[in-house]
Amino acid sequence: MKEKTNKSGFVFKTYEASHQSPFEKLFEIFKELITHTSGDFDEAIDWLRELDKEYKLTTPEYTIDDFIEDLKSKGYIREELDPTDAGEGGMTITAKTERAIRQQALDHIFGKIKRSGSGNHKSKGVGLGDEHTGDFRPYQFGDSLDKVSMTESIRNAQINNGIGDFSLTEDDLVVEETLHKSQMSTVLMIDISHSMILYGEDRITPAKKVAMALAELITTRYPKDTLEILVFGNDAWPIKIKELPYLKVGPYHTNTVAGLQLAMDMLRRKRNTNKQIFMITDGKPSCLRMPDGQYYKNSNGLDPFITNKCYAMAQQARRLHIPITTFMIAEDPYLMQFIRAFTQANRGKAFYTGLKGLGEMIFEDYENNRKKRIKG
Repeated sequence: MKEKTNKSGFVFKTYEASHQSPFEKLFEIFKELITHTSGDFDEAIDWLRELDKEYKLTTPEYTIDDFIEDLKSKGYIREELDPTDAGEGGMTITAKTERAIRQQALDHIFGKIKRSGSGNHKSKGVGLGDEHTGDFRPYQFGDSLDKVSMTESIRNAQINNGIGDFSLTEDDLVVEETLHKSQMSTVLMIDISHSMILYGEDRITPAKKVAMALAELITTRYPKDTLEILVFGNDAWPIKIKELPYLKVGPYHTNTVAGLQLAMDMLRRKRNTNKQIFMITDGKPSCLRMPDGQYYKNSNGLDPFITNKCYAMAQQARRLHIPITTFMIAEDPYLMQFIRAFTQANRGKAFYTGLKGLGEMIFEDYENNRKKRIKG
């Protein structure tokens, strides 16, 4: 392969993809399929076999059956007995696979975002903190000695006083600036009403991927932040991060009020001053649970009885200094009027987006919110 060098010294050559073993190539596809099938191993393998027939993914030396054996030996799947099926069982994915799926979601989404330098994800205030900036200032009376940069201070002493007769004075001392890290508590609400798979469009899988990626980002890069996830249909309930790959849409209406109530209850228990709610939804609120336990449902249009309850919840969140960011994965002008009124009541934000770009929007908004303190 011929290489060309320009005057600046850069070397240009044909791009070569990094080598992947047969297992690694199939595993990348398998992780996507297992997410789409909500953790159903047998269905994912069936799809993988179909793809293999069409795209020749395997060779006689390495087959789908070899891949399954590798999944077992590497601890990505295990056999699980079903006591309701006369002791019969099947393969299920393990926690190791769940982590791999979250990491893949993070790489796919975060890799598309223009990365900033290592100084992001902080508040704007400079002062006593726990993250170094690389900037220095002269020592001032009252500065903690552990903040003094000895390397820079000795360098100043050598410059100012010479090496032969070395002396270190107060004028030589410099302190490295640090930045405060603001901590964020986030609740992510995911709509699992029936409309999330209506009209042949799978909207729940992208929502799951975003949730998994956000969970991986926070737990690995910002461990002092917290993320809790809830789903809402006729009711709302919390789910654990490890449950995300198995999340499915149900035959539900959309009880947005129940989701908001649970989200605010979760955040009330958090000590962080920075709190926020992210809501992923594709439809209008169509359900309320009444005090007697009965459900009031109306799928026809925007019911003022339901929407007014939503606006009241948005105002309550505003009083608690909890901004709500709504990611509307549908572009129905009729529904946008509800989202606009809801957002105004909370003084939050709304993004009208299709499925493409949902992850990037949520990540960028998380980063932006995380850089500043939310004040009352």
